[in-house]
Amino acid sequence: MKNPLFNIALLIILVALFSSCDKKVIYNNFTPIANATWNKDSLLKFEVPVTDTLKMHRFFINVRNDIDYKYSNLWLFVNITQPGDTTVTDTFEVTLADPAGKWLGSGFGGFKTTENLYRGSVYFPKSGVYEIKIQHGMRGKILEGISDVGIKIEQQ
Repeated sequence: MKNPLFNIALLIILVALFSSCDKKVIYNNFTPIANATWNKDSLLKFEVPVTDTLKMHRFFINVRNDIDYKYSNLWLFVNITQPGDTTVTDTFEVTLADPAGKWLGSGFGGFKTTENLYRGSVYFPKSGVYEIKIQHGMRGKILEGISDVGIKIEQQ
C-alpha cells in the first residue's frame, strides 16, 4: 500500500507542472471571420497588453481553414503599432498544405488549425497596448475558406 503522504506530494507536483505550462503565454486569441468569407478590406485587429520589456518573445500567427479552401497557402499583411504610434508593416506567408495537397494543420472534421512562427525573437521596447492588424494579401477581393485567424505571443 502506498504512503498517503506520497500521493498528496505527487498530486501537488502534478498540479504545479500542469498549471505552469501556460505561464509563458502572454496573449492567445482568435478572431472569427463571418461565414469563412474574408473581404480584402477587412482588418482583423488584436490589442496585446505588454508589461515586460526585458524578455524576448515568440510571436505566432494561427490560422483555421476549411478543408475546401482552394489554396495551399495564405499571404498576410501584418501591421504592428506600438504605444506612441510607431508602426511596422510586414508580409507573411502561411503554408497550409504540403506540395501533395495534404493539410498541415491539426484538427478533425472539416477544419484544420495551423500554428505558424511569425517571429522567433521579438523584443517589445515599450510597455503598453500593441495593436496588431492582419489583412489577407491574396489576389481576389473575397477569400473563402478561412474561418479564424489568431495570434499567440509567449515569452522565450
